[in-house]
Amino acid sequence: MLEVPEELGHALSSTGQEHAFAYLERLEGRAHADLVRSLSQVDLAHMVELGKLARTPPASSAGHDLAPPELFPLKRTPQQELAAGEAIACGEELFAAGKVGFVLVAGGQASRLGYDAPKGDFPVGPVTGRTLFEYHAHRLLAARRRYGMTPAWYVMTSPTNDAATREIFQQNRHYGVNPEDVFFFSQEMLPALDAKGRILFATPESLFLAPNGHGGSLLALKRSGALADMRARGIEEISYFQVDNPLVRPADPLFAGLHAQAGCGMSSKVVKKIAAEEKVGVLGRIDGRLGCIEYSDLPEDLKTATDAQGLLSFRAGNIAVHMLRVDFVAELTDEGLELPWHVARKRMSSAAPDGAITECDGFKFETFVFDALGRSPQSVTLEVDRTLEFSSVKNAEGTDSPKSCRADLGNMFARWVAAAGDEIPPVNEAGYPPIEIDPFFAETQAEFVARTDRKPLRRKGGLVYESSE
Repeated sequence: MLEVPEELGHALSSTGQEHAFAYLERLEGRAHADLVRSLSQVDLAHMVELGKLARTPPASSAGHDLAPPELFPLKRTPQQELAAGEAIACGEELFAAGKVGFVLVAGGQASRLGYDAPKGDFPVGPVTGRTLFEYHAHRLLAARRRYGMTPAWYVMTSPTNDAATREIFQQNRHYGVNPEDVFFFSQEMLPALDAKGRILFATPESLFLAPNGHGGSLLALKRSGALADMRARGIEEISYFQVDNPLVRPADPLFAGLHAQAGCGMSSKVVKKIAAEEKVGVLGRIDGRLGCIEYSDLPEDLKTATDAQGLLSFRAGNIAVHMLRVDFVAELTDEGLELPWHVARKRMSSAAPDGAITECDGFKFETFVFDALGRSPQSVTLEVDRTLEFSSVKNAEGTDSPKSCRADLGNMFARWVAAAGDEIPPVNEAGYPPIEIDPFFAETQAEFVARTDRKPLRRKGGLVYESSE
C-alpha cells in the first residue's frame, strides 16, 4: 500500500472526506499517483461550504419584488432610432480599433444529438451541412473584412472535449482565422457530492466531476491567461456567445455601441417570448437588481401580465448573448469567482472502492453567467428579432433541434432572397426552401440585397451563396 502525502491526508481528514482513503489504499503506481493529484487539486475547504449549501433547503422565490427590465426595444421611437444610429457608429469604431474580443462557450458534447463529437462540430447548414464552428468563424471573418481588424477568438472548451476541439480546428485550418489569434481555454470541473457532503467517485480511480456552469467561463478567462492576452492586445470589451446558436451575431455594432456608450460592465440581448407558457428564463429586476428569473420562479399572474402595448411585461427571453467589459470580468474574478452557487439535485451513479456501482442522491454545483448582471452598475438589455438572431441546437427532436434550426436558417435565407428578387426553390421534404447563405457572403438582409454578385451555386440539396474572397 502506497502512502498518502501528509498534507493531503490531513486535508481529507479535516474536511470530512476520510472515505477517499479507501479508494487510495486499493491503488498502486500511476493510478495511485493520478488520484492523489486529482484530490490535491480540489479545494476541499470550498467543497465543505458547497456541501452545507446542498443540505440547505432551496430558497423560496416568494416575497421577492420582481419587475421587468428597461428594454432598448425592437420597435423603436424616432428618438430611439436616432440613439441606435449613434450607437452603431460607436460600435463600428470599437470593432475597427480591435477593442472587442470574441468569447465562444463551446464546452459541450453533441451526445444528446446522437453525434460523438464536440457540439461545435455538429452540421447545421440547411444545404451544405456547414458546422456550428464554421458559422461562427465565418461571421468573425466577415467582421474582419468589414472593419479591417484582426478578430481575437477565445474558445472555451471542457476537459471532455478540449483535445478533440483543438484537433478539429487544426484539421479545418482554424476555419480561416489566424491560429495565433485563436486562444483555447478550458472550463473548470468540480466534484459532485453525496447527501452527506462526501466527494463522489465515477470509478475507483477517478472523481465524479461536473462542469462548474457557464459562469465558470469568467473565472476560466482569468486563470487561463485569456484576460491578460486581451489586455496585451488592447481589447476592452468582450462579445460572449454560445456555440449552439448559429444565428448569433458576435460583431453587432448596435449592441457593442449601446453597451459601451452606457459604460456598462455587462449587457444582454433578449428575444420576445413566444407565449406566456414558453419555459424560458427572462431578464428582470429581482429586488431591484438585474438578473434572470427562471420560468418556475415567475408567479402565474406575472407570467401573463401585459404592458400598455398589450405585450407580455416579462417577455425578455434570455438567449445567453452578452457584452462584458474586460475590467468588469477582472473585478469579478480577482479573488476567485464572485458569483452565487446553484445546486442541481439528482440521482447519480457512483463507484465504490471495489468498483461496485451504486445509486445515490447527489449534488452538482454551477454558477450562471447572468448572475453577474446584478453586479454591473449599468446594463443595456437589447431586444432583437428571434427569427434573425436565435435558433439553438439542444434537443435531438422537436423544438431547439437540428431540424428546427435548419428550418429557421433556410426560411431566413429565403426571405433575404425574396427581398432581392432572386429565385426561391420549392420547399423541400423538411418543410423549408433549401437555400443557404454563407455568413461571409452576407450577414444581414441589407448586406445580401446590396451585393451585385449574387450568383448561387446549385448543389444537390439546393442553392448556396458563397464568396470566393
